[in-house]
Amino acid sequence: MSGVVSVRGVDKVFGTGRERTEALRRIDLEIPQGAFVSLIGPSGCGKSTLLRLIGDLTQPSVGTIEVNGKTAHRARLDRDYGMVFQSPVLFDWRTVQRNVELPLEMTALGRTQRAARAAAMLALVELGGFERRYPWQLSGGMQQRVAIARALSFEPALILMDEPFGALDEMTRERLNLELLRIWKQTGTTIVFVTHSIPEAVFLSTQVAVMSARPGRILEVISVDLPQPRNDLTREDARYFGFITRVRERLRGHDVAPPRAAEVAASG
Repeated sequence: MSGVVSVRGVDKVFGTGRERTEALRRIDLEIPQGAFVSLIGPSGCGKSTLLRLIGDLTQPSVGTIEVNGKTAHRARLDRDYGMVFQSPVLFDWRTVQRNVELPLEMTALGRTQRAARAAAMLALVELGGFERRYPWQLSGGMQQRVAIARALSFEPALILMDEPFGALDEMTRERLNLELLRIWKQTGTTIVFVTHSIPEAVFLSTQVAVMSARPGRILEVISVDLPQPRNDLTREDARYFGFITRVRERLRGHDVAPPRAAEVAASG
């Protein structure tokens, strides 16, 4: 698979002198097309900073970042990616449909085409029929689905997600994990996802990038080869718990061998 994101030798430093903070050090990360990559690490390790660097919301102090073979800045200007944050960031005075249409208003699409695209994206996130509602009339989980629909509206090659489900209750979070995987498989979009939850990272991802404490470094990129499509039974699979243990121990600074099918069978 060809790469969508290439991060090479990236450092990020904020401030100078006594106020100098080294957030990231020597980050190297390659994200292939169609991957679902989670960034996980201790609080303050620079996960969100790395996501913002990829999205050209801040610039590296050292090193280079490419998205779709372009600089991150060029990719942002070319609208190569969408973003979803912990807060849905919806406009309460705009209907759900008009919130989804917002990025499309900066394109050459006419009003009818924008409405059709918004309706299609809302159907994709299972919010068909809510087009004329306002954000304040929706639950938190529904608002996040609107934010995902908006991010997908212009068919980006890459979606950047910064703890989008962190403020939701556990049951809503698990349900939206399943919906996000369904959307990811249906659209083929590459996703980079920041989370503090090890089980969430393992459940969602094809790869988990484990980061050290500040200054953040990539300790290891763990391939999660659990079967697709994943579902509630995945969360009961012994290999799922094996990957959770592997990520947790790597965060603690220990090397753990990947779970093997033979070992899992023996343990059963």
